[in-house]
Parts: sequence; structure tokens; C-alpha cells
Amino acid sequence: MARMFTEDELVIASHNDGKLREITALFSGRPFLVTSARTYDLPEPEETEDSFLGNAALKARATAAATGKPALADDSGLVVPALNGAPGIYSARWAGPDKDFILAMQKVESSLAATGGTDRRAHFICALVLCWPDGHEEGFEGRIDGQLVWPPRGDRGFGYDPIFVAEGHDITFGEMEPQTKLAMGHRARAFAGLVDACFA
Repeated sequence: MARMFTEDELVIASHNDGKLREITALFSGRPFLVTSARTYDLPEPEETEDSFLGNAALKARATAAATGKPALADDSGLVVPALNGAPGIYSARWAGPDKDFILAMQKVESSLAATGGTDRRAHFICALVLCWPDGHEEGFEGRIDGQLVWPPRGDRGFGYDPIFVAEGHDITFGEMEPQTKLAMGHRARAFAGLVDACFA
């Protein structure tokens, strides 16, 4: 059985404004305070694991240990089969120290062009790990499949959203209403598992 969350504060182990907005919105109306690593002025830990779940757990553990509060961490990224899974867990690093995702999207497009192929399949993965100060943790993953387009379209999302069109849709995540993306995306799918297990 998963452990139920009964505390009065949850710390989101992220400094990414887009992720913080989405995760905070997903917890809207819940009877506890949602804060972030930024609230506590915590440094961003170096992501040294080789999987999304591993990196999410690393961030959640560090934040729970530093604050003495339960912490929820997200690690997510874009996986492109034609690029052998890249950028994958290095999705943020492809944007460089300035978090320039225009540069990162161009790098994905250039890399695809260099393969000489026509395979533009891609998927987003989101891993969520909830960690308590005593070390107990629960992990969940969500995935959404789609295709990459070029040039980028829309400015409503963040990260690689302007080049990703989810299966069954004809607009990018960057063109999509935030609430629509929030309800159907990889983060929502991971979040559904988390809520069913720990917040029902």
C-alpha cells in the first residue's frame, strides 16, 4: 500500500517556473500549503542519475532532507526514438546554462535532419517522486506520444512544447490552452497515479 499524504505542507522540488505553475495548479483546492524549493532558497541539486525516476527521487530526497517537509519532484523530458532517445534526461541541458529552449529545439531539429530519415515520432515522459523526511518515497510515471513539427508554433507552453503535437491533435502544446494541456499531458498522467495512490 502506498503511503497517504496527511501533512499540511508540500514542497515542490523545482526551480522551473513552468513546472511550478503546472504542479501548483494540479493541487488547486487541496487543504494544504504548496511551497517550492525556491521558497526555502534551496540550491538545485546536480542530476546525476540515469533515469527520469532516478533524477526525480534525487531532487525529492534533497528537498525533504533540507526542509523537513514532504517534497514532490518532477523530472521530465522529450524522448526522440530517431535520436536514440535523446535529449531524454538531458532535455534541460540541451537548452544550455541560459535555459534557451529555442536553441534546444533547433538542436533537436538539426539532429533529426542529420539522420537523413523521416521518423519524427517523439514522446514526453514525466516522473514524479514524493519523498517524506523519514526517507519513504513513492514514484509514478506518465507518458504522452506524438510527432515533432518544424518550425516551432505557439508561445503558451514551455520547454519543447512548441514543436510537439500529441497524437490525435493538430496543434502543438505551445498553441494549446494551458488547461487543455494540463488535463491531458504527461504530467497529468503521472499526477493521476500519484493522486490515486497518495491523495485519494
